[in-house]
Amino acid sequence: MRTDLVDVILPCLDEAAALPNVLRGLPPGFRAIVVDNGSTDGSPEVAAKLGATVLHESRRGYGAAVHTGLEAAGSEVVCVLDADGSLDPGELSRLVEPVSAGEADLVAGRRVPTTRSAWPWHARAANAGLSALLRMRGLAVHDIAPIRASRRVALLELGVADRGFGYPLELLVRARRAGWRVRELDVAYGPRADGTVSKVSGSARGTLRAARDMARVWRV
Repeated sequence: MRTDLVDVILPCLDEAAALPNVLRGLPPGFRAIVVDNGSTDGSPEVAAKLGATVLHESRRGYGAAVHTGLEAAGSEVVCVLDADGSLDPGELSRLVEPVSAGEADLVAGRRVPTTRSAWPWHARAANAGLSALLRMRGLAVHDIAPIRASRRVALLELGVADRGFGYPLELLVRARRAGWRVRELDVAYGPRADGTVSKVSGSARGTLRAARDMARVWRV
């Protein structure tokens, strides 16, 4: 287990336009694991040319890609980051610090939109509703965060089972039940890179699938 590196898991589906800036923006000591989930735009080739470890996950779903990356990671502390260019990879250093210092079990980024168009109103409203439900259950969070840091072994032992869009929500539900110390830090949230499309808010099908996956989580 390498303690001098932090593996960054990037679930990827047709993010070729965003990957160059995302991968080049990783802080020193952070190593990219791009988990391709069936891209047709050359994303795996772009990631490989930029020095990332590239894995392939044939099961479609955000959670499937994250879990595959988590199993393959070799660092003690790991991060998960969306690969669409909406988040600054440089923020990862701040998220990792409380985990490495033993002050938190999970550090999640609370998105702060940089423009009105960065976060569609319906996606933002859904996120706010889910976060409110979590707070009612005793977990003081305000975002179902797409950027986060935690210890790899502890995360695997948490047993998150969802392999679709419900993964981030189930992670928080299980973290609360396990008594994890969860900390939120504000992170800038900008528009996704041109040439990429959101898998959730970018289509009616994506939105419905996300709603279905997250509804299942409350029964976990």
